[in-house]
Amino acid sequence: MVKTILVVDDNPDIAISVKGGLEQFHDKYTVISATSGEQCLRLLKKNQIPDLILLDIMMPGISGWETYYLIKENPSWKKIPVVFLTARADSMAKNAGQFLAEDYIEKPFNIEDLEKRIDTALQK
Repeated sequence: MVKTILVVDDNPDIAISVKGGLEQFHDKYTVISATSGEQCLRLLKKNQIPDLILLDIMMPGISGWETYYLIKENPSWKKIPVVFLTARADSMAKNAGQFLAEDYIEKPFNIEDLEKRIDTALQK
């Protein structure tokens, strides 16, 4: 069964890289994207519910942290696995991200590693 991955990142190149890397060689993923936390929440409100969300932390407007909490507060969305995919590499963010989400992946990332970690998060 094809899994839908929502990439939320203000850098469109990240969404293009993830989409290309995951969809090009595998038919098990469909990748959609949002360029902000606000856009992510609008998609969810329109009932476009992904199987997993890859969420950047540092975004203008609603940050990834705030977006995460808004997702988890909603009973319809709280079970969606979230993986932080971010350039933020400080230990405080990493520890918090690993505690809160299914995983915490630092940019730049390796697409094969990303795929393995998505698979692991989806199996939880």
